[in-house]
Amino acid sequence: MNNLDEVIEFLSVSSSKADIAKLLEELLTPSELEDIAKRWHLMKDIYLGKPQREIASEMEISLCKITRGSRILKQDNSIVRRIFNEKLDDHTHI
Repeated sequence: MNNLDEVIEFLSVSSSKADIAKLLEELLTPSELEDIAKRWHLMKDIYLGKPQREIASEMEISLCKITRGSRILKQDNSIVRRIFNEKLDDHTHI
């Protein structure tokens, strides 16, 4: 098992949000954590139908990052899309 597989294994069996949060804080820099949160935010905004240019302006990010998120959400096998389908009450989505 390689190192990334070990991290994935821990995440898949851990039931503790506190342990997962602590692991991410120990493995990632504050900037990397912020990047992940920002990526999640932009993908959620795309899912909810916010215009890409508005997201770029509000979040001060490039349209390239937003386009990548949009492409992911359009994939039938997207995990993020499945999570948003299950968790968000708003049914306006891609």
